[in-house]
Amino acid sequence: MSETKPRGAGEACAFRTTIGGQALIEGILMRGPKKQAIVVRNQEGGLEVKEEDLKLIKDRYPILGVPFLRGVVNFLDSLVKGVKALMWSAEFYPEDEEEAQPSKLEQWIERKFGSDALMKWIIALAVLAGIAFAVVLFIVLPTLGTSALLYFFPEAPMWLRNLLEGVIKLVIFFAYLVLASRLKDIQRTFRYHGAEHKTIFCYERGLELTVDNARAMPRHHPRCGTSFLFVVIVIAVLASCVVFALPGIRDVATNPIVRILLHLVLLPVVVAVTYELNRFIGRHDNPVTRALSAPGMWMQNFTTFEPDDSMLEVAIEALTLVLPEVKGEDEW
Repeated sequence: MSETKPRGAGEACAFRTTIGGQALIEGILMRGPKKQAIVVRNQEGGLEVKEEDLKLIKDRYPILGVPFLRGVVNFLDSLVKGVKALMWSAEFYPEDEEEAQPSKLEQWIERKFGSDALMKWIIALAVLAGIAFAVVLFIVLPTLGTSALLYFFPEAPMWLRNLLEGVIKLVIFFAYLVLASRLKDIQRTFRYHGAEHKTIFCYERGLELTVDNARAMPRHHPRCGTSFLFVVIVIAVLASCVVFALPGIRDVATNPIVRILLHLVLLPVVVAVTYELNRFIGRHDNPVTRALSAPGMWMQNFTTFEPDDSMLEVAIEALTLVLPEVKGEDEW
C-alpha cells in the first residue's frame, strides 16, 4: 500500500534515480531510461503533453557510449532535446497577440525544403547560438579580461594568470545566476525547476507521487545540472593550469588568441571529465561526494524557487509518464 503521509527533507532516499528533468516555459521536461515527456500548462489552465521514445545514439554506435566519449555525446544530445522542448513550450505562450511573420530566409527554407527542415535549421541555430554565447561569456571574456589586467605585468607567472582567469570565470558565472534569478519570467521557470527537484526527491524516497508529499521535499538536489555547469568551470581552470604550464605551450599561452584556441580544444575533454565525475557523485553518497556537490547545492539558491501546487502537478505528471515499466531500471 502506498504511503500518503508527507515526510520531511531530512529522510534518506530509498534509491537514486537516473531520471532527470529541465524546467521550461510553464512546464517541465522529464527524461527517463526509455522515453521523455514534456508537460506544459497552457493559458487556459489545462495540460499539454508530448511523449516520445528515446533513440540513443549509442545504440547505433556503441563506441559513443564508452566512458569519456559518452559525456560529450550526451551533453550535445541533451542540449538539442532541451532546445526542442523549450521551443515547443513557447508555442503556448506567444510574445505578441499576432503571430510574428517569418523572415525571408525562413520562408525560403520552408518553401524549398519543407517545415520539418525549417524547424531543424531553427533548432541548429539556437544550439549554436547557445554554445557561442557560453564560449564568449566563459572563455573569450575571461581570457581578454585577464590579458587586459596583466597588460602592464607581462612577466606575471603563469599560475597567477590561470588563477585570475579562473576567478573572473566564477565571478561571471555567479553574477549571471544572480541577475537571471531576479528576472520575473525566469523566476517562474526556476519555480518549475524547484518542482522538478521536489518531485524527483519524492519518487526517490518511495512516496506516492502526490502534491502534498512533493511539497514537503527539499528543492535542492545533488544531481542538478547547475552543479554540472559549476564543475565544468572548475575542471576547465584545473585543466588550463596543467596544460598551459607544459613546455612549448607555456611560452605561447600568454597570447590571448592562443589561450582562447587552447580553451576551445580542451572544452570537449573538460565536458567528458565533468560528466564522469558527476556520474560518480550520483552513484555514491559519502562525505567526499557530499563535499564535491556542496557548491552546486548552494548555487541552487539562485536557480530553484518554491513552486506552487499547480507547478508540482505538472512535475508529477511529467515524471509519471517516464517511469520505467520494470522497477529499478532507472536506478544508478
